[in-house]
Amino acid sequence: MKRILSLMAAAAVLLWAASAAAQGAKIIKSHQDFGDYRVIYTVFNSSFLKPEIAQQYQLVRADDRAYVNISVVEKGAGKLGLASEISGTATNLIQQSRPLDFREIRDGEAVYYLAPLRFEDEEVLTFKIDLKLPNGRSEQLTFRRQLDKM
Repeated sequence: MKRILSLMAAAAVLLWAASAAAQGAKIIKSHQDFGDYRVIYTVFNSSFLKPEIAQQYQLVRADDRAYVNISVVEKGAGKLGLASEISGTATNLIQQSRPLDFREIRDGEAVYYLAPLRFEDEEVLTFKIDLKLPNGRSEQLTFRRQLDKM
């Protein structure tokens, strides 16, 4: 009987710890809604690009390079990116800021925007993205990411 009670107590502690860990889990948001539009954003290491894709779009691949990817879609209407005006900055923890030079990429009917970025290993950057949506409305998107060299 003592053994059963001990096992039940251990199981309860494990369930409690798992529940607490799940509640503290970090959710990385990758989109923000502005009215009828959803802005989807990612930052990825350039090493993830296949060499043939990088060559096709003349994108540099290196361990200290990343790309900020922004796509604007109409909510509920499909997954194809829409033409927009996009600019922005990346700022590190000691408030050094650098402009992001977004380039429009068209892939069939889809439109998305890429900005190259050099970074230091484990660098934390705050991205401020200025958007002019297809309806002419201006919005600002802010998010933070830590970048690691591959």
